[in-house]
Order: sequence, then structure tokens, then C-alpha cells
Amino acid sequence: MEKVFSGEWLGRPLIIKTGKVAKQANAAVWVQYGETVVQATVVQSKTEREGVNFFPLMVDFEEKLYAAGIIKGSRWVKREGRPTDQSVLTGRMIDRSIRPLFVTGDNRDIQVIITVLAIDQENDYDVVSLLAASAALSISGIKWNGPIGGIRVGLIENNFVFNPTYEEQAKSSLDLIVAGTDKKVIMIEAGANEIPEDVMLKAIMAGQKEMQVAINLIKELQAGVEIKNNEKPVKVKSAEELEAEKDKEALLEIGRAWLNENIKKILFVKEYYTKGERKAAVGAIKDGLDDYLTTQGLSSDKRGYIAKKLVEEMIDAEVTRAIIEENKRVDGREIEEIRELIAEVAILPRDHGTSLFSRGETQVMSIVTLGAPGMEQSLEGMEGQSKKRYMHHYNFPPYSVGEASPLRGTGRREVGHGALAEKALLPVVPNREDFPYTIRVVSETLGSNGSSSMASTCASTLALMDAGVPIKKPVVGIAMGLASNHDMSKWVVLTDIQDLEDGEGGMDFKITGTDTGLTAIQLDTKTDGLTEEIITQTLSQGRRALNKILGVITEAIPAPRAELSKYAPRIISFSVDPEKIGAIIGPGGKVINRIIDETGVSIDIEDSGLVMICGTDPEKVNEAVKQVKEIVHVFEAGEILKGKVVRMLDFGAFISLNANQDGMAHVSELAPYRIEKPSDFLNIGDEVTVRIKEIDDQGRINLSLKGLDENAHLWKDEKGKSNGQAGGGFRPSRFGNGNGGDRNNSRRPGGFTPRS
Repeated sequence: MEKVFSGEWLGRPLIIKTGKVAKQANAAVWVQYGETVVQATVVQSKTEREGVNFFPLMVDFEEKLYAAGIIKGSRWVKREGRPTDQSVLTGRMIDRSIRPLFVTGDNRDIQVIITVLAIDQENDYDVVSLLAASAALSISGIKWNGPIGGIRVGLIENNFVFNPTYEEQAKSSLDLIVAGTDKKVIMIEAGANEIPEDVMLKAIMAGQKEMQVAINLIKELQAGVEIKNNEKPVKVKSAEELEAEKDKEALLEIGRAWLNENIKKILFVKEYYTKGERKAAVGAIKDGLDDYLTTQGLSSDKRGYIAKKLVEEMIDAEVTRAIIEENKRVDGREIEEIRELIAEVAILPRDHGTSLFSRGETQVMSIVTLGAPGMEQSLEGMEGQSKKRYMHHYNFPPYSVGEASPLRGTGRREVGHGALAEKALLPVVPNREDFPYTIRVVSETLGSNGSSSMASTCASTLALMDAGVPIKKPVVGIAMGLASNHDMSKWVVLTDIQDLEDGEGGMDFKITGTDTGLTAIQLDTKTDGLTEEIITQTLSQGRRALNKILGVITEAIPAPRAELSKYAPRIISFSVDPEKIGAIIGPGGKVINRIIDETGVSIDIEDSGLVMICGTDPEKVNEAVKQVKEIVHVFEAGEILKGKVVRMLDFGAFISLNANQDGMAHVSELAPYRIEKPSDFLNIGDEVTVRIKEIDDQGRINLSLKGLDENAHLWKDEKGKSNGQAGGGFRPSRFGNGNGGDRNNSRRPGGFTPRS
């Protein structure tokens, strides 16, 4: 039977329904906020997966275009295909929010599927999706320490706006999503326009407070429905099995005793500066344990069981203990010390902009490619169609961690890391009016040992400045970690975490920013959440790290280069009267395609009249600009310009003023003396300087060569002078003498004739 739970949250109705659909799932809910509706289902497998060393959780987020009343724009494919990047990012955000609260020890697969059923173009679906996942898990019978809530926080005119509408988001300088319990923050995803740390902290904590209404409604749901018991079936163990368990525990005690005595002797006997050295130290611990267990007469399978169960867990515990109790790190660094930083630019000869950034063994190369405005990416999703002119793509090949594995294309991790670095740089990327290029940055992870996404942010900044992209300020990033005991009574925030420091009780708190504020945050944690005190310490400590990295970046390249690479395309942009756009394009695109074919450029024209011409050859770009400007040029009386004689009649010469327009110089306007026939004075193809005498009410342009010093060479020997009276003579009427006509022999009398 369907049950409905409802309330008001931030001025809009929040409704949770369950019991009507997807009844074979462990739990299914519909969550509606405004008129945005999201379904979440949870299913846990009946049997355990053996031999897994990770928690088997799958979170899948499904965009359905019908939710927005959209049919896919592709001509050939109408079904939704592979997830969009936005779908992947939303799924990852939900995963990072719910994963820390699962109770370990049950290795049955858990799958959470979130499907957007309707969106109202006002209430964003990602926060609703997070609440739906929380609600479904809360009544699933699965061991999960929820519920949690989620909220979006914006900042408009120095005021926080909670769950801002799409219209409000466009005005906001902050896009922050916070997820957490009623006491702690578990997940943060933020993009910001250089927001100061103290403002960011207030936004996070304000969001954590405002989400309580949603959490309380989910608690009402829990209290109002019958929750099925989904615990693992308890198997009645035989006497032999119980005895075997005692034997295993006895084996583990033997291993624990040796490891407690020897881990710190091996792990902290020296400072292990490299990942390889630390791996070797871990290997030495395993080898030492194996040797000891061999002396105890244990078989190979028993030794392997002990090592698998204890070594990594106890090494993590010792690393955490040493940090909390002794402020000691395995590689000998201070708590706030960053590994060696190296920043280089212009490392490749022909690319538009390149860099290499290293932080310890994490090394990223970024390459910038500039393209024409028409190269921007078209996007299609539930929110409709849009375009994207700044793109960051992140690659993580297996060699970066010393492994050999198949290349399978872009995965969720690559999409997420690339999007984070893109979000970090977006606030400083110049707008299209100031820098009309399409910008693509590719970050190649050459080595990874601790936050290659933050190294990508630093490398992208370097490469953009090397390319001459006028970013407002350099942006850098750092990953902050945490060492904590089980009840969080003791904790230490770490700067620049790596390998062994990312264990239980830790966090990955990524921060990016300029010298004046933050541009992005991404947090996930392996605890039950962070207190305000921990977040405050992390932001403060992170700022000191950002400032140090900024110093290294600006030492490598203090500002964006003044000139683009000679291999980068050149763009010239200018505005024309929107009513002239049709003349530039021509019938069926004839005119614009001719210019493109002749010059090899690309031409983009916006409805506003903004024309952007792009090409790699400056001369051809200038030629294309010249031709377009000629098409839209509005001639005025008195204007002086050069032209070419294209046709002659008895009463005058037709002179080409540009590719599309001619004017006529009457025979009496060719020279300061009388000329009988224009052909006595000029030849087709001659270049002359003319003044526009007048433009009549029919748009015909009448020209004169007289009184212009540039034409003096034509009159030097009184070429074409008539034997009759000098100084002008007879001029036919405005309508000609019957011998007139335009260049198409239509017998149209004198004046301008446009050319197609």
C-alpha cells in the first residue's frame, strides 16, 4: 500500500512516496520537490561476493529525456545512450555522500539506481536525487547509518540562497552542494567565483543546518513504514566450524603480535621519500611476517590468510597512530609540508600552449588547443541544449601508476577529475567577447601518487598562460587529508596526502583557488562525517598551501603571454548590422561559402551581428575580414576610396568599389579637361581613386576622379583630351541618352548597380 509523507522545505512542497512501484526491490521511493520527481531503488544481492577487497556498492544515475518533454536531437538515435558527463558527475556525487555510512562486513552487492522522472525547470534534480537515495536506503533494511540530507547553497548579493532555482543559480557566485547527517558534513561539491574561505565555511555550515527539514522527513518515513530485515542469514555453525574459527583467530593473534612489534621498526626506520620505497617497506613487512610464520611451522595457505587479513589494515592503523600521536609521516615530511614542486611551460614545440607540473611523484602534462568559436561543444540533456566553449579533459593511463592494463576509454574517475579541474578554472577564463576562441585543455597524467586532479588544475593554469589565454588570475589546487581515531576524539589535518595516508579515518578534501578566494571544493571522507572544527582547520591550512603553490606557478610564468603561439589560429571579431547578415551569407550560403573557399577561414556569425573570422594564416584572415566588411559597408557621399574599372559605356565608366558594389563616374567627372569618350582615357582593369559625389534615392552611387592628387598621373599628358572646348562640356540628363546600361546590359541608365 502506498504511503505518502510530505512537508514544506524552503517554501516548496517536499513529498516522499513509497509502497506503490518497484515492489521487488529492497526499497523504492519517489521524491518530489516542486514538480521535479525522482525515483530511487535499492537492491542488495542475496549472496556474498567472495574475495573482494572493496565495498561492493554501485550507484547509477539515469537521465531520461522524457522527464523534460524532450526527444533526442540525433536524427538516427532517439534512445538515451551512454550516460552524459553530467549523469556521471551526479552519480559520483551521490556515491560519495552515501558510501561512508555503510556498515562493513557484508560483501553482498548493493545497487542504487536513481531515475529522474520529471523536472520542472525550476528545482534542480541533483539534490532531489540525493534525498531519494537517502530515503530508499533508510527503509531498505540494509545496514546503513543514515539518513542523510543534501542541499544546494548559492550566494547572491552577499546573501545565501538555499536550493536556488535555475534562474537564481545563473546569478549566483557560488554553487555549493552539501550532504551530511544531522550533526556532520559528509560530502561537499562546490564551484565558486573566488569566494573567501570564511564565507565558504559559513555557506557549508548554513547548508548543513538548513537540510535538517529534509532529514526529519526521511526519519518520518522510517518510522511510518515497515522495514524488512535484510541482514545476512545467520548460519548455524557446526562444532567443526566453530573450532575452525577459533583456530583462525589464534592464527591472527600470532600475526598481530609480530606486526605490533615490527611494523613501526620497518615503516619508520628511515624516511621513505618515494612510492617505490614505501612499497618496498610494505613488502619487507610482508616478507618478515612470512619468515616468522614459517618458523612457527605454519603452512603456506595459513600464512597467506594472516597476511591478507592483517597487513594492510595494521599498516594503515600505524600510519594513523604515528601522525596523531607523534606528528610523524612515513616520508618524513612535516604535517603541512608539500612535496617538491616543479612547474615548467613551453615544453612542446608546436602546440598552442603546454606545461608540466610535478608535486612529488605526481606529474601532469597539460596541452591547450585553441579553435574557432564554431568548434564549441554542443550539449543535450534533460535541461535542454546548450554549448560549451571551455573544456578540460583528463586522462589517467595505467603507466602513471606503474601498471599494465587494457585501455578501455574514459571512465567515471576520468570524467570526475576532469570536471573538477574544469570547474576550478572556469571563473578565471575570459568571456567570449574578450577572447572568442574555443578552448580545450587536455591533462595527461604521467605519474600519480596523490591527487592528480589538483596537479591537473595547476598544469592547466600554466598551459593556459603559456598559450596566451588572458585568464584573470592563476588557479592552483591541493588535496588535504585527515588522520583520525575511531571516535574522532583525536584528529590531524594533513597537507598534500599520498598513498599510505589515504586510509580509514581519512578524507580527500580537494581545494582550488586564486590568491583571493576559492574556486572549487570536492570532499569525500572515510569517516562518519566532519565537524565544523575540522572543516575550519582544513580551509585555513589549505590556504597556506595554495599560496605556496601560487608562488611556484608565478615564478615559472608570471602572467599570460602577450602573444598567441604562431601555430594558433587568429580570430578577428567585429559587429555588423544584424540586417546585413543575410547579405554576408548570400542565397543558399553562396557568398559566405565563396569567402571560406577562397581564404580557408571559418566564419561564425551570431544573431546579434557579431562576426568572428578564424584562420591560421593572418593574411587570409585579413582578406576574409576585408571581404565581409565590404559586403556590409555603407557608402557615404564624400568618401574617398580606390576602385577598379570594370566596364565602360559611351557616357561613363563603371568602377568596382568592392566585391558587391559598383559606382559610375560620368565622362565629365574623369578629368579636369573635356573627354569625348571614357575609352580614350581609361582601360578596363585600371585602378583609380574616386570620391563619392552623391548617392541618389535609388541607391545609385555617382563618382568623380577630379580633384584627387592620387589621379594626377592620369592627367599628366592630358590623355584622352577632346579637341573641343576644354573644361567639361555637355552632360546628358540623369536618365542618360539611351546608350546607358548596367554590367548586365539591362540598359539601366547610369549610377550604381549591385552585383550578386
